[in-house]
Amino acid sequence: MKKTNLTKTKLALAIATAAMISTPVLATNGDTLIGLGAQARALGGTGTAAFFGSENALTNPALLGKSQGTEFSIGGTLFKPNVKATSNVATAVSAAFGVPGATNDPVSQTSDNDTNVIPEVSMSTRINENLTFGLGMFGSAGMGVDYRDTDALFNGYSNLQIMKFAPTLAYNEANFGIGFAPVIQYGSLDINYDTDGDATNGGQGNGMSTDLGYGFNLGAYFDVTKDFTLGLAYQSAISMEYKDQVSVAAAGFGLPQQGVNLGDKLEQPAEIKIGAAYTMGNIMLTADAKQIKWADAEGYKDFNWEDQNVFGLGAKYTGQGYWVGAGYNFGSDPIKKINDNTYTGQAVDLFNNHFFPAVVESHITFGGGYSLTKNMMIEGAVVYAPEVTKTVNTSAVSAGLAYQGAIDDGQDADVAAGVAGSVGGTSHEVNHSQIGYTVALKMNF
Repeated sequence: MKKTNLTKTKLALAIATAAMISTPVLATNGDTLIGLGAQARALGGTGTAAFFGSENALTNPALLGKSQGTEFSIGGTLFKPNVKATSNVATAVSAAFGVPGATNDPVSQTSDNDTNVIPEVSMSTRINENLTFGLGMFGSAGMGVDYRDTDALFNGYSNLQIMKFAPTLAYNEANFGIGFAPVIQYGSLDINYDTDGDATNGGQGNGMSTDLGYGFNLGAYFDVTKDFTLGLAYQSAISMEYKDQVSVAAAGFGLPQQGVNLGDKLEQPAEIKIGAAYTMGNIMLTADAKQIKWADAEGYKDFNWEDQNVFGLGAKYTGQGYWVGAGYNFGSDPIKKINDNTYTGQAVDLFNNHFFPAVVESHITFGGGYSLTKNMMIEGAVVYAPEVTKTVNTSAVSAGLAYQGAIDDGQDADVAAGVAGSVGGTSHEVNHSQIGYTVALKMNF
């Protein structure tokens, strides 16, 4: 059964393809964090109209026009996704080939890549009455899945990280402001997978690929009254290319022969955001709505991602030397199941489900801040996404792999068809929940 290993190789490459197409993820709204900064994350990911200080640099750069003096904030997020994959795609193929001891029972593993540290630094300083300069450096997206302990999941491992650097200039008048931030984005991707389903024999991968991409953020705000602010912001798409990653994996799986030609470009999508903030004494209420343009982004659109509508709500109470807040964020699952009976369609669904588990939708948020001194405050936030389960049909994929494996073993078409027919139904299920802890130290001068 030496050719059975080739079947495993092809499926491993398929899984690798999925990992390399996906940038995040395991973040929250698709592959992106729901908010950047402690206050934004505590208040449901809002910040398009609500002024939170220098952390607004990557959300709505115009809001830096509301700052006074100089502010510096440094912190990070401890992000802990919990992802579990359950599949009988590989086991059913092995059973069809009569591998001793093999059954078509599903195999499960919880990903070992369950802890990520995401840094963030921001500052702003007022130049004069009308101009403010800001700077933001944030880890904005990333992904990682680690199934290296499970042969039946092809010992797959992936790790992608994205960091953004954004110098900002904001102009303000008495009741409105505009802001612009050129964005430099750094991305790195590392993927390894085992070609024969036996981790003891080592794995294969193309090593780490990196790239720099460039884009911009543009924003505006208008104070309708002294207590009510409206905001609007646009984040451009940023094209990235990870050399010899997606294209090589797709070719190994035979996707070009199926009419699916994938390059190595992976575009971080554009975002359009609107928001409102209303203050009543010590209480501020915030609301944001944004659309993430996955359906237009290179790479994601090839894997059937659709535009994602995201809504955030937040409430904050400010006391003497402290604040507390809570919020809610909802972003619809952007990954649309093809859910047909074709090999290619089910392969795409499998890719997304196994290495694109960006399926969480609801996020419950809360946090607070406390003044340590007159000029220094410590802030924190917690974001929790309840578990979501998603299952896709993979029967055509398993049958196709079994058929091709039999052909590669030298069997004729009739025998190969019999092997494929003996596989039976297969599926892939993913369970995904998240929790993130953000801490930041803010200093004002």
